[in-house]
Amino acid sequence: MRLIRERPCYVVAGQGHLEILTLKTGMKGLCRVSAVTVTAGAVLTAGAFTASAQAATTATPAIVAKGGFVMNNGTGKSLFTKAADTRRSTGSTTKIMTARVVLAQPNLNLDAKVTVQKAYSDYIVDNNWASSAKLIVGDKVTVRQLLYGLMLPSGCDAAYALADKFGTGSTRAARVKSFIGKMNSTAKSLGLTNTHFDSFDGIGHGANYSTPRDLTKLASSAMKYSTFRTVVKTKSTKQKVTTKNGGYRYMSWTNTNNLLGSYSGTIGVKTGSGPEAKYCLVFAATRNGKTVIGTVLASSSVDNRTADAKKLLNYGFSR
Repeated sequence: MRLIRERPCYVVAGQGHLEILTLKTGMKGLCRVSAVTVTAGAVLTAGAFTASAQAATTATPAIVAKGGFVMNNGTGKSLFTKAADTRRSTGSTTKIMTARVVLAQPNLNLDAKVTVQKAYSDYIVDNNWASSAKLIVGDKVTVRQLLYGLMLPSGCDAAYALADKFGTGSTRAARVKSFIGKMNSTAKSLGLTNTHFDSFDGIGHGANYSTPRDLTKLASSAMKYSTFRTVVKTKSTKQKVTTKNGGYRYMSWTNTNNLLGSYSGTIGVKTGSGPEAKYCLVFAATRNGKTVIGTVLASSSVDNRTADAKKLLNYGFSR
């Protein structure tokens, strides 16, 4: 005959309430059942915390930027809006359209060479907010290389060279005006009703504007070109160009998009900044076969525009 001992066993009552029962038993199984009950309660509690965390990640994010828009690139479904149709200065995100116009040219030869003119470097000197690809007068660079210089270091000199190359007219001024006209006609053809350009690079003259929704749609259109996709996902590049004397030099360019390398799945697209535009970013990322693309305009700093974009990408993927 075995002695019957008293031992405490913990039992979970309804609604997660714990009661301590003192049971006189020699049957170990009963205590094991109680232990299982406690474990189940713990799992339920953990489940509640998990659900709470999931709710937090799917809550509509607050961003610093004054305007924002995110959509599913595959379906075109809107996932987030904040002043998405308010017209604002776009800074160098304008260069997405510059590249889009170039890539849409019939019989485009990406290896065609363009001689860097003094006017392009003078333009950088004359405009304090002009970012530069540091093109050197007399060098011969290909159209493809100009696209890298345009989209990675955001070279306004590269933008000028492309506008000069692909505009039409007998003078440089006429060709630039023609190219900007192509930018606006392309915007119209894409249904970007809140977009207008008066420059080839975003250094506007009072009538260079777009919206988060329109810029996102523009970027989505540009991403259909394989060359554009290749360029905008490149973190850095070294390009061999021909010098004026027939030799060669290497140009090294680094992408200004901080999402590359810091947010998994990032595939582009373009930064922008300026005294009126503040800090802008058009962004895209792909995870598990889903691409989310969006825009933030008028954020308060480089760090904040990047943080805004990460929040919106996370939210977009959770949707």
